[in-house]
Amino acid sequence: MARPFGERSSIKKRSVVIDGRKTSVSLENDFWEEVKNVAQSRGQTVVDFVADVRKGYEGHNVSSALRLSVLEHYRGQDKQPPA
Repeated sequence: MARPFGERSSIKKRSVVIDGRKTSVSLENDFWEEVKNVAQSRGQTVVDFVADVRKGYEGHNVSSALRLSVLEHYRGQDKQPPA
């Protein structure tokens, strides 16, 4: 059974350490679940996936970049983020 919208849409802030630096990322619960799923499908940890996305979208908001990467994955594009 699907969780209520309010539970799915609430934003959770998580910290990840990338290249020795702590980075905070805020995403809705459903996006965090899909970030985990996409990372697993690529054989990566969540931290490695976030690091790859961050490198590909350098200078852009990491949360937005993760949302776009998840969307691309499920649209079947599953490309590396632009260099």
